[in-house]
Amino acid sequence: MEKTKFEILVKKLAPTLKRIAYRLNGHFTHFNHDDLFQESLVHLWNNFSSGKLNDKTDSYILQGCYFHLKNYIRKSRNYPGLISLEELLNYGEEENQDCTFLLEDKNIQDSRQVISNQMLADTIMNNGLTTKEKLILSFVRDGLTTREIGAKLGVSHVIVVRRMSQIRLKCQKYLDKN
Repeated sequence: MEKTKFEILVKKLAPTLKRIAYRLNGHFTHFNHDDLFQESLVHLWNNFSSGKLNDKTDSYILQGCYFHLKNYIRKSRNYPGLISLEELLNYGEEENQDCTFLLEDKNIQDSRQVISNQMLADTIMNNGLTTKEKLILSFVRDGLTTREIGAKLGVSHVIVVRRMSQIRLKCQKYLDKN
């Protein structure tokens, strides 16, 4: 009986879920849209079997799947880090690398640009960010969601979102100068 109800729900929501997966795949090339669709079905099944969808509307369920897929993609993304000259020479401090992933550009060929980006990241980390902001950046680099970061810091995810906005503004000041 439960399996039949789930099959009916999937049959009703599948076309929209496929469109959501296809649109999200347009931005992220490391996933196949069929993989994203399957991930949304797994998420849907987990919520259905635990009874979380009993009184929910279709749009609420679809929105939940959309946000789950966005978080799934974000958590699965690899953030390759830039290596500073100081690190190569064993002079650097590890905490200065927390901001480098914000400035990463895979198309940079010029080593002077890489060094300039590293120096800019170091300047931002050492002059522009508070200790909490540096901690939030390290959690973001590790792939945590805003809710997970909030839980680790003991604050609401809304506060984490606000602090990320403040971090972006501070970084933008330095980027505008260069």
